[in-house]
Amino acid sequence: MARETSPGGEERLRDADRSQNTILAAARDEFAEYGLGGARMDRIAERAGLNKRLIYYYFEDKEKLFQAVLEQAYRDIREQEAQLHLLDLEPATAVRRLIEFTWDYYLAHPEFMTLLNSANLHKARHLAESKRARELNSPLIETLAGVLERGRREGSFRGGVDPVQLYVSIAGMAYFYLSNNYTLSAIFGRDLMAPKARSERLSHMTEVILGYLSR
Repeated sequence: MARETSPGGEERLRDADRSQNTILAAARDEFAEYGLGGARMDRIAERAGLNKRLIYYYFEDKEKLFQAVLEQAYRDIREQEAQLHLLDLEPATAVRRLIEFTWDYYLAHPEFMTLLNSANLHKARHLAESKRARELNSPLIETLAGVLERGRREGSFRGGVDPVQLYVSIAGMAYFYLSNNYTLSAIFGRDLMAPKARSERLSHMTEVILGYLSR
């Protein structure tokens, strides 16, 4: 039976959702800037413009808040990936689109990478404890597996490709380049974030991945 909610109750639910979303956005910025260890609940409350007690009411403590931020970060990228409708595209086009999306998303959302850096410093225990994080990421792997299988059946892709390994390669090629661009630019004496260099990197990633998949 559907739960009946009074107009006043509906408004309170909307207020609660707005408050939680505001807290998550503020916490995302705080964790991205200072990491889990350096983040402070006082600053998160100040960023959100809300009472600190409200943060504890919704999220209990900093550890649970960090987990919620990570879950939201994955929800955001996976929802945008779903809009690519990869299964509606030709296999090679679908893989190319995923590579381009991943590259562009990392460029547009550097906080995503810094959040992952912080999570890895703590051995991803917050994600390991999150059933929701696994549920959010499974559809992408299932979709990629479908794209690979279709390419195999049509004869354009080789068989035996693990979709998890393939996605790790796509993400890793983008992530390492961007997260280490300062050191790489310094040691090689090239501005790897110049527009031409970024374009060359995306082309290189696409050629490497599609070259590996091609039969």
